[in-house]
Amino acid sequence: MVRHFHIELPAFGRGFHLITDLVLNQIPSLPDSGVMQIFIQHTSAGLSINEAADPDVRHDFQLFFHHLAPENLPGIIHTEEGPDDMPAHVLAALMGSSVHIPIINGQLALGRWQGIFLGEFRAGRRKRVVIITIIE
Repeated sequence: MVRHFHIELPAFGRGFHLITDLVLNQIPSLPDSGVMQIFIQHTSAGLSINEAADPDVRHDFQLFFHHLAPENLPGIIHTEEGPDDMPAHVLAALMGSSVHIPIINGQLALGRWQGIFLGEFRAGRRKRVVIITIIE
């Protein structure tokens, strides 16, 4: 059995945002066993599973990602939507657009310190849509 859910996330500013509970609160129930896939329908934001216990990790992610793809990099041509446009696409490509998580005993099989993160790479606040697919 396959179920799909379209979820509109709140408008977050640039940074890394823990969305595990936001996702789980939108799903009526998890099966006893299966897989959850989360896919983001945007090219300037990404998804990741990473360290959720220490908020300093989010700060450090932002620092590293800013150094990987800075705004106003000489030679960038795609700036139609502003100086953060192309860096946001590059960072989204590096982070990825989906995550897969096993479901075991009716729970996401995330590790002890893991959570699901939205990486928002644009400067302004934007609502983002994710599609959740649960395969039983």
